[in-house]
Amino acid sequence: MSSQSSAHLSAVGARSKGSGRRQLIVAAWGVFGLFLLLPLGVVVSAALKQGWGVFFSAIVEPDALSALQLTLLAVGISVPLNLVFGVCAAWAVSKYEFSGKSLLVTLIDLPFSVSPVIAGLIYVLLFGAQGFFGEWLQAHNIQIVFALPGIILATVFVTVPFVARELIPLMQEQGTQEEEAARLLGANGWQMFWHVTLPNIKWGLVYGVVLCTARAMGEFGAVSVVSGHIRGYTNTLPLHVEILYNEYNHVAAFSVASLLLLLALIILLLKQLSEQRINQLKASAGAP
Repeated sequence: MSSQSSAHLSAVGARSKGSGRRQLIVAAWGVFGLFLLLPLGVVVSAALKQGWGVFFSAIVEPDALSALQLTLLAVGISVPLNLVFGVCAAWAVSKYEFSGKSLLVTLIDLPFSVSPVIAGLIYVLLFGAQGFFGEWLQAHNIQIVFALPGIILATVFVTVPFVARELIPLMQEQGTQEEEAARLLGANGWQMFWHVTLPNIKWGLVYGVVLCTARAMGEFGAVSVVSGHIRGYTNTLPLHVEILYNEYNHVAAFSVASLLLLLALIILLLKQLSEQRINQLKASAGAP
């Protein structure tokens, strides 16, 4: 009886465990579908409400193309800047001990805790006409706020953590043994980076760049404050969507939003590829 009872309890426990697992999976897919897939489906459906002709007309309209160009330009400048900073910061934090190291790590995370609107306001207070450097900038005919430089500064600020935060734990896990061996063999700093460090971190670097690109492309709050919403000049794609929606041009707004969605899906595919490569490298490194 004792063995039969134990077997019965084991069977009940297995069924309960399997049922709980299925319920969690169903709940996860339900939340995913309700809060992500359904809204995305609504956006695409609204964009195509009046047909493909209206959809493409909204995308190739001059203001939309200008917003797309400005968005890609801001991403193309801010992401490489954060790439350089992220690699340098990760190298310093993971390879060296120095005074203020914990403060540097804390400051890297600062954009996660500061509202993007506050970040944009900071740049207005610094570089605006009435800001701290405003008088000097006006005297030298330099415009930061309500122009491309302000958009880039705001984008750089909100995307600072992504590359560094991806590389720091990866480089800490790898240690310094390979770099030290390369130095003993006569390699200089650049040779160590290109031939030892970079091959070990390249997929983590790709992952950080993909996340940074996604965040930069969709940034709204900080850019909204520093751009001035000058249509055709300082509007990025998210700002252009807002203007179209506020003008009750909903089909055009959802059409441009669909373009952002397409770019996000491309970035998501790159993110998935880099995640797979990182997992494969970790698995191969852990294999005996």
